[in-house]
Amino acid sequence: MTVELHTLPNGLRVVTEHMPGLKSASVGLWVAAGGRHERADQNGIAHFLEHMAFKGTTRRNALEIAEAIEDVGGYINAYTSREMTAYYARVLEADVPLAIDVIADIVLNPVFDPAEIEIERHVILQEIGQAHDTPDDIIFDWLQEAAFPDQPLGRTILGPAECVERFTRDDLAAFVAERYAPGQMILSAAGAVDHEAIVAEAERIFGHLTGHETGAPEPAQFRTSERREAKALEQVHFALGFEAPGYRNDAVYTGQIFATAFGGGMSSRLFQEIREKRGLCYTIFAQAGAYADSGLLTIYAGTSREEIADLGNLTVDELKRAAEDMSAAEVARARTQMKAGLLMGLESPASRAERIARLVAIWGRVPDLDETIQKIDAVTTGDVRSFAERLASSGAAMALYGPLSDAPAPGALARRLAA
Repeated sequence: MTVELHTLPNGLRVVTEHMPGLKSASVGLWVAAGGRHERADQNGIAHFLEHMAFKGTTRRNALEIAEAIEDVGGYINAYTSREMTAYYARVLEADVPLAIDVIADIVLNPVFDPAEIEIERHVILQEIGQAHDTPDDIIFDWLQEAAFPDQPLGRTILGPAECVERFTRDDLAAFVAERYAPGQMILSAAGAVDHEAIVAEAERIFGHLTGHETGAPEPAQFRTSERREAKALEQVHFALGFEAPGYRNDAVYTGQIFATAFGGGMSSRLFQEIREKRGLCYTIFAQAGAYADSGLLTIYAGTSREEIADLGNLTVDELKRAAEDMSAAEVARARTQMKAGLLMGLESPASRAERIARLVAIWGRVPDLDETIQKIDAVTTGDVRSFAERLASSGAAMALYGPLSDAPAPGALARRLAA
């Protein structure tokens, strides 16, 4: 498999990975225009813009956009994250130029029809309402807000209803003009692809764009605050967040290995101690997420009102214990799980296209897979224990949602961590 990277004169980057034996390809445009690139009054506009991309262009109406890809048996979609918006398609080899054309069309030529804006505004408001009715979804937005308060990185991707209700056509166009510069775009493709042909398509379609400065997002500042929302639910939803390394820091691998060993599967400490041995919950896990300049290690569980105090205390105790006795066998298992997950994830062109786009965004290049494996293998048991110790001593953000009468008092878990 061959990865090739080319940068157009205007700054747009084209990265491809040819996968022999495949008859299909995944192709997409990744744009550094996510939630953390919004001002407070723009919160939710990147996601709104993603919705509007499929509602009509100067060349195709909404139905024609869908038909262009589905008539050839393909699939098209998009998503918005805190640091990226992605538009992508999966098609057969012969239809790669079509996919690039459609993706470019929805990004470069949206009409932002006022009637369609009103329809999507209503759809997104329904999406916001649904999120608030899904406790094990909204709890993570609230944890993000507690960990990065009053910052773009701490705001929701959907945005608050009051912002979504007032976005106009001019607001959408202004955000595109401000953030959708060619230097912030990566055209990525994997599978049955020809690099030179895709570069030629990129030059034809995107080469006329003029580059401009977009400005760096506001730096992340982790905080140890709490958010509590009382509601008459069946369970208390509990989330702890600890500052973790950003993805340009090699310590990110230590954080991911720790999260896997601590709460990444059925053999993990949290699952075994809190679910299997004590039966305090059905779901409990830990995961490590990373951004350009920071990260968030998250622990989540749902439990009854009567057992939330025990669950919170045991979670903190297990974290402190991991700093003392996380074993070499646990670390080795987590390393293996991490490598296996990485390798298994590379069996689809969609995963590879996203991976190489993400790596180009982070490093400006695609490191060899062996380089990544070596960094994972270099993490020692001592590194993982030291990481756990730093977590326990640095303090946590927390979000609680549900019946909170028996929940730990504000600051109680922080004091237990520090004890």
